[in-house]
Amino acid sequence: MSLTVVGSIAFDAVETEAGKRDRLLGGAAVHFSLASSFLAETRIVGPVGDDFGEAEYAVLHNRGVITDDIEHVPGGRTFFWAGRYERDVNIRHTLQTDLNVFEHFQPKLSPASRDADVLFLANIQPDVQRAVREQCTRARFTALDTMNLWIEIARESLIKTIGTVDCLIVNDGEVRQLTDEPNLVRAARAVMELGPRVVVVKQGEYGSAMYTREGVFGIPAYPTADVVDPTGAGDTFAGGFMGYVAAHADEEITDELLRRAMAYGTALASFNVEAFGTERMQTLTAEEVNERVAELQRVTVFDASPVPLRT
Repeated sequence: MSLTVVGSIAFDAVETEAGKRDRLLGGAAVHFSLASSFLAETRIVGPVGDDFGEAEYAVLHNRGVITDDIEHVPGGRTFFWAGRYERDVNIRHTLQTDLNVFEHFQPKLSPASRDADVLFLANIQPDVQRAVREQCTRARFTALDTMNLWIEIARESLIKTIGTVDCLIVNDGEVRQLTDEPNLVRAARAVMELGPRVVVVKQGEYGSAMYTREGVFGIPAYPTADVVDPTGAGDTFAGGFMGYVAAHADEEITDELLRRAMAYGTALASFNVEAFGTERMQTLTAEEVNERVAELQRVTVFDASPVPLRT
């Protein structure tokens, strides 16, 4: 089954306690597609400039990502972001953001991208997300990500766009801001009233939770001590989650299937943080992914046999 992702393709400069990199391949659509491609045929849609060359394309092609819909803007420069993480990597400082060719991005989807079984709208302007969603009429499962900026300056458009997808994937701060609800359960219920039947809330080192009308499912982050750079971890999680859904898009998309998708997203995100940018994802093997998913299952299973309780 096929999967299309629409979003940013970027170069990043990152500094953490582990070191510094001045030029890394990044962007939401890149992190997503490197993860999703382990599970499903993935088409990436996004703009690049003249500085995006064969080496960058090779990273995507080596994972089998289809790059036909990457738009090369002659004379332009690729989106650039620079940031610094403190010792506590939950604290991030943005040092520079140059939108470059991404500023006026209007996605142009080929027939193959429009006909994908699964669609992910990475963090871009809500009107642009909605325009893409309206083109992809055959998608069996659709999801989007967003950020605090759009919640603040394009709220009405964002809410309208959220109503067109099956799933919202955001972090805990964003879902609280979107719904003005400090409680995550109430916040997720408020989002489902907007239209989506699935809400996935990312909580960084604490894992993630999935809310549906059938209930709640939570999974911890994989317990890795080797956190080098968290950039792109959320997009990698989304890639694993949506890639698993796409791999099973010919089946009924049940809560049980989505729970397994959460595990693959969690495992892949845990690898992403173990090196700078996409470096770890470029060397990752399918065997390593499956081993980590199995380990996640082991550490989350327990005997629920009832025991006598004192009254």
